[in-house]
Amino acid sequence: MKIKQTPLQDAFVIGPESFKDDRGLFTRVFCKQELQSILRGKNLVQVNHSMTRQKGAIRGMHFQKPPKAEIKMVKCLRGSVSDVMIDLRSDSSTFLKWHVEKLSAENMKMMYIPEGFAHGFQTLEEDCELLYFHTEFYSPEHEGGVRYNDPMINILWPLEVTEISDKDERYSLLPQDFEGIQL
Repeated sequence: MKIKQTPLQDAFVIGPESFKDDRGLFTRVFCKQELQSILRGKNLVQVNHSMTRQKGAIRGMHFQKPPKAEIKMVKCLRGSVSDVMIDLRSDSSTFLKWHVEKLSAENMKMMYIPEGFAHGFQTLEEDCELLYFHTEFYSPEHEGGVRYNDPMINILWPLEVTEISDKDERYSLLPQDFEGIQL
């Protein structure tokens, strides 16, 4: 596994180290020992899978508030997505900055999203499937979100938005005096 720091504090992209032969390839997706420095003693407790049919669809921008804040690692298994994370931590040097990576079945990259970050993606082709690894159980009462088109964040989505859930569309815009998440 190749762990690469992004421009956002404490956020990483994990690249594969694949072993290829005549049969195909083998790639390690998770290794607690190799990832211990960035997992900070946390354990994975939940794995989720999503499938999004329409090209241009957006899922996000989601997060969980303390005490249920989570580290999330996201991998694209089929298709390709523009994967985005926003640093919402009030004490971070990259507060309210965002970072995007193309995740695809082909490049096999995985995004590491720290606690206190919002996350979402836009599909770049039809029928995209993602796998999510979480260090905390889903808690509806601790769920939060940032509107995908919040002008204070100004994410540059690569495609016209073709579909977004009512819930994601209804997230409020961040107030000008937004103080962030305290972890």
